[in-house]
This record gives sequence, C-alpha cells and structure tokens, in this order.
Amino acid sequence: MRIVQISTPTGPAFGALVGSDIRLFAGAPDYHSVVTGPPPLTDTVIALADAQLLAPVQRPGKIVAIGLNYMDHCREQNVAPPEKPLIFTKFTTAINRPGGVIEWPAALTQQVDFEAELAVVIGKTARRVSEAEALDYVFGYTVANDVSARDLQFSDKQWVRGKSLDTFCPLGPWLVTADELPDPQTLPIRCEVNGQRLQNSTTAEMIFPVRALIAFCSQAFTLEPGDIILTGTPHGVGVFREPQIFLQDGDAVTVTIEGIGSLSNTCRIID
Repeated sequence: MRIVQISTPTGPAFGALVGSDIRLFAGAPDYHSVVTGPPPLTDTVIALADAQLLAPVQRPGKIVAIGLNYMDHCREQNVAPPEKPLIFTKFTTAINRPGGVIEWPAALTQQVDFEAELAVVIGKTARRVSEAEALDYVFGYTVANDVSARDLQFSDKQWVRGKSLDTFCPLGPWLVTADELPDPQTLPIRCEVNGQRLQNSTTAEMIFPVRALIAFCSQAFTLEPGDIILTGTPHGVGVFREPQIFLQDGDAVTVTIEGIGSLSNTCRIID
C-alpha cells in the first residue's frame, strides 16, 4: 500500500494511492493511528493530479539519522568505515513536503548540500530487538533529502543545527508499506540537481543495513510507532566534489528511490 497525506479544505487527510487516484481512510485518522494499523478505505476518491501532497510523516516523536553509512560515501572521503552506526538527529520542525521549498537565509549559511536517503518508518514499539526480528518493526519506507548546512555542521563540531534548519527534511512523495519492499537493501537511489545526476548508488552499499540500524538503536532507546530512521546517504554529495557543488537559489532537487518514488523540491535563499 502507498499511503499519502494531502491537504483538503477541512485540513490534512490520509489515504491510499490506488492507480492514479487517492482513496481516503475512514474516520479522519491521524499519523500515529495510520502507522499502527491503517483504517478501512472509504469511497471518497481524489485524483492524484488534483491533490496537494503533504509529507506522509506528520510530527514523529523523533527523527534518528545515521551518518557515514555507505561504503561509497566513505570511499569518496577517503575515510575508514565506522565500526558502529554514527547517530545524530534532525528536529521534526525541519520536515518539508513534496514540492515544498527548501529555504535558508544567506546570512546563516552559504553551503547547503543535498543528501538522498531511504527513510524507515517504525510501526510498533521496538526495545532491545534482535537483527533477526528488526524488520518486523518497520511499517514502511519513504524518500528523504537530508539537507545539510555544511558550514554550520562543521563549524559547530556537531551536526544538529546544520541538519535541522526549517524545511531541511523533505519527505515523500508517499509512504510505501513494508510488505511491498521485503528487502530494503536492493533499492537504486539517486539525486539530481537541475536535471544533473549527482548521486547514483544502491542501498546495497549501506555499511549497516536497516535491520542492523533498528537493532542497534533499540538497545539504547525505545523506537516508537511513527519514529523515522534516516539511513545515510551515498557518494556524490556536493561538499566532497571537486569543485564543490552547493544548492543555489532556484535550484530544483529530485531524490528518487526505485520501488518508492521521486521527491522533488525547489530552493530559495531568503533575507
């Protein structure tokens, strides 16, 4: 099932994508009731072409992000792969919708980078789970862009501020339930800026696969329904290119993960 959140005259609503139409769920469910068990569908149908998509994830309890989790990303930096997952967070106020604008003040940052990522949505409470059972706790997957202000990230010597600017976590276009993607380690992933492909890899390059990340995190803290894990980005990000490539005013960024879809956003520099 592909679950979408859309804007309606009466407020946000959740539904399932059926062909080129969206069928709304019964009972006006919120995000957490959707991920703990989607309610039945109604007969109310809205054409996808007529809908304004919102981020399929609505204010999760936490966003757990993983750094340096692709072998090709380590190779482009000429660094050794980490011995255990490197965890940081993005604030939930950074969440942005498909088609939304990624924006930042020029006075705050001048090195805004793109990062194509697979996002994992937790479906049930996970505490001290094993790798063997970890995927049983996944509700679904979506596409993420872990937008990063590199000058803030590196000057702060920790990553939260540079990763958490408002609009810096686009998600979408929809959430694909786990039954449609039984193996999350076989998905081609790429990012294009103004039509130029800059990242082109596969989730098989992950150092710590999804099941390992869930198990590792759950040993330290409880993962709750609706929580998101951003699983890292492959090679090709702007900061490690020669010359470097950073996002500019008016740029169009599209992250695509085969089996899920494409997430597109534009960029704007504000005063």
